[in-house]
Amino acid sequence: QVQLVESGGGLVQAGGSLSLSCAASGRPFSNCAMGWFRQAPGKEREFVAAISRGGYNTYYADSVKGRFTISRDNAKNTAYLQVNNLKPEDTAVYYCAARLTISSTIYYTDKSQYPYWGQGTQVTVSS
Repeated sequence: QVQLVESGGGLVQAGGSLSLSCAASGRPFSNCAMGWFRQAPGKEREFVAAISRGGYNTYYADSVKGRFTISRDNAKNTAYLQVNNLKPEDTAVYYCAARLTISSTIYYTDKSQYPYWGQGTQVTVSS
């Protein structure tokens, strides 16, 4: 089992920034590929960003490319999502997810590939 706790959400004006964190416990964090997803009211949960177990490979949804940065610190058992130049359409609950994997280079972009999820952190962007 992997337990995940997100933090760092809040209310910000358009153009602003936030730093989201995802603290992991349970199985070794360094054995997990990580992903960030978001869900706006009335919408499906959608992929935002992913990072491989070793941190070498990352991937982003087109809607956030160039504005969001995913990273991880395996020594701190924490994944991060730096969100810059926020837009009102970025308003959502942001979730981190984990998947145990042998590969150090593979990342996962489908929510069905992640068995472990945090409770989410709300990001609200005002115009």
